[in-house]
Amino acid sequence: MTSIHAVADASVVQAVEAMTAAFHDGNLPGVLGAYAHEATVAFEPGRPVSGEAALSAGFQQFFSVHPRFRYGGHDVMVAGDLALHIAPWAMTGQAPDGKVVAERGLSVAVLRRSAAGAWQLVLDNPFGDRLLRLNLLGG
Repeated sequence: MTSIHAVADASVVQAVEAMTAAFHDGNLPGVLGAYAHEATVAFEPGRPVSGEAALSAGFQQFFSVHPRFRYGGHDVMVAGDLALHIAPWAMTGQAPDGKVVAERGLSVAVLRRSAAGAWQLVLDNPFGDRLLRLNLLGG
């Protein structure tokens, strides 16, 4: 028997994976459509931005390295129309100058279920482990 929470958790993961697929395709409208109108995203650690122009510019910059993301699992908590999604990730890509780009981190995101039932990202911080790295690793 499937619980209500399991169904909600799966739909949150599906929303995140759909955004990631659009990201891999360089599909800016598809990526932006995964975010709520008032969404805030941290494209750099500790430097969140909001607004369609800022989000568009941030995603366009990332598209230039043709990133490929892999998730190391998904942890989801749902309370009503809010969800917390936590996932370790690894990204590889190639900069325009040919340099290989490799990053990893911990994504911490808050999603909200719309009136139509779709989950949209409201807060997206792919650097959720930043403070751990600073405090535990001394840098």
